[in-house]
Amino acid sequence: MFDPELVLGIDPGVSRCGYGVVRRDAGDYRAVAYGVIRTPPGDELPVRLATLLHELDALMVEYPPCAVAVERVLFQVNTRTAMSVGQASGLALALAGRAGVPVVHYSPNEVKLAVAGYGAAGKSEVQLMVQRLLQLDTPPDPPDAADALALALCHWWRAPLVAAGATRGGPSPRLAQAIAAAVARDTSSSEFGS
Repeated sequence: MFDPELVLGIDPGVSRCGYGVVRRDAGDYRAVAYGVIRTPPGDELPVRLATLLHELDALMVEYPPCAVAVERVLFQVNTRTAMSVGQASGLALALAGRAGVPVVHYSPNEVKLAVAGYGAAGKSEVQLMVQRLLQLDTPPDPPDAADALALALCHWWRAPLVAAGATRGGPSPRLAQAIAAAVARDTSSSEFGS
């Protein structure tokens, strides 16, 4: 059974995988849970992936979301980092698929634009805006957790949640246009940094 008012945001990585669960209550948004799943760098990769899989699965059982928002894997200069992000992202996708939960991908620029107002916002700016938007006492730390919460917020504003049984309002037309422009820039730029 899914909770139609919960969205799970995932900032994927094998060493550090940020997660954030955001509940929509009328017009307010509240952080239900957030943090970072860490795996020991000295462990073999299969063991680390198994640990991450177990922790993500437990999260989805404890907080059954109506959608999972995952950061879109873009080209990375560091191949090892790109592989790590892709592997962690794949685990989240597989778990959501097994549970029948819709998955959406957002680029870092889309998320920054949604929560901070512009796609070039820095980590600390995203943390401060997430703190304000979710009315937290302090900025969520580490940044991976703030990014995951920002992903969940981005989804609440970007996509009407049909899974919730009713059409939800999206962002203002002006914000929607700005987000669409950021997406167009992301998809038109070369993934190979040229």
